Amino acid sequence: MNILHIDSAITGEASVSRKLTADIVAKLTAANPDATVTYRDLNQGVPAIDTDWFKAVRLAPTDPTPEQQKLIEISDAYLAEVQAADVLVIGMPIYNFTLTAQLKNWLDQIARAGKSFRYTEAGPEGLLKGKRAIIAYSAAGTPMGSEMDHASDYIRFMLGFLGITDVDFVAADRLAMDREAGLARAQDALEKLAA
Repeated sequence: MNILHIDSAITGEASVSRKLTADIVAKLTAANPDATVTYRDLNQGVPAIDTDWFKAVRLAPTDPTPEQQKLIEISDAYLAEVQAADVLVIGMPIYNFTLTAQLKNWLDQIARAGKSFRYTEAGPEGLLKGKRAIIAYSAAGTPMGSEMDHASDYIRFMLGFLGITDVDFVAADRLAMDREAGLARAQDALEKLAA
């Protein structure tokens, strides 16, 4: 089993989502001792896609400039990690009712026509099939699945668009209202999670 462990919280050691992803990975590796883990901390910076990225990555020039080649290599590296993974463990703290900018940038980097999805006569088809994703959702005041939550449906949709339809959530939400109850809900979900 190849596990891709992704964190995106800006709060360092105080992060609930980082603790949850670590606990999820620990559960997976305990059940699968031969598993390999690739770690990516998106808080270290994920370039946003822009016009330069579009010209380099999307238009794929036959003779890219050194600057374009660097943009291509960065995007290819993110995508290769996902392609090699059997399980993605993604930390998704909620800031201002949605996922972090870093996590959105990462999704934009890996959503690449012809590589992670393709267009067919029947519509788009995800090319990253056969993978599982476990999302560690943490929020101070945004209940998962509520009208205020603009993250969980989005990430489920985006992963599904890329072909990853086996998606589970471990949620520690409403932490500002009742931290202990929120953490208890997450622990319960973690214990029920198949490893």
